[in-house]
Amino acid sequence: MEYLRFLLVQYAVTVGWAIAGAVSMGIGLGVALKIFTLLTPKLDEMEEIRKGNIAVAIVLAAVVLAMAVVVAVMVMPEAMK
Repeated sequence: MEYLRFLLVQYAVTVGWAIAGAVSMGIGLGVALKIFTLLTPKLDEMEEIRKGNIAVAIVLAAVVLAMAVVVAVMVMPEAMK
C-alpha cells in the first residue's frame, strides 16, 4: 500500500512538471519569437517561410530549440546535471 502511494505521488509530480514545462515553453517561446521578430525589423520571417526560404526556417527552428533547452533547465535543473 505504501509503494502504491509512493507511485501515485511520483506520477502526480511528473504530471506537475509536464504542465509547468508546457506552460513555461508556451510563454517563453512566444516571448523569444517576439524578441527575435523585433531584432529583425526588415524581415518578415513567416512570409519568407511561406515563400520556401529554408534558411529562415532553420534559424527559427534553432531559436525554438534553444528556447526549449532554456525552459528545460529552468523547470527541472536537477535533471540537467
